Amino acid sequence: MSHATIDALVAYYEKLDRESLGEMGRYYAAECYFKDPFNEVRTLPEIQAIFERMYRHLADPRFRVTERIEEGKSGVLVWDFDFRMRAWQPATARRIHGVTLLKFDAAGKVNYHRDYWDAAEELYEKLPLIGPLMRGLRRYVR
Repeated sequence: MSHATIDALVAYYEKLDRESLGEMGRYYAAECYFKDPFNEVRTLPEIQAIFERMYRHLADPRFRVTERIEEGKSGVLVWDFDFRMRAWQPATARRIHGVTLLKFDAAGKVNYHRDYWDAAEELYEKLPLIGPLMRGLRRYVR
């Protein structure tokens, strides 16, 4: 994996929108493992479907990569993800902090994408109905 490969991928993530989902094949292999706190899939069309759902349910989703580490055919991206929930009124801006582990195949395409972020802290605790319960549970287990 070259610096140019990761530069192009970061630029793609930071400009990603619903219309550019079709370009994901430039950066991802057809057979690609993807896992985050809610999904686990193994093909590019399944990954694209996850992002398509994201655009249906979220308003103004944006990724911003704040740090990266490259080593051989692997990379780590530290990122912020800003969004608003379409179903919530008012649609308050939210931010999730996360990390992605990427592995690249011989052609320089992503064949492994694993997102790490704390769904409880970054999402559930901020929900109107279950947020107080999650915050209480966190205090209880400390």
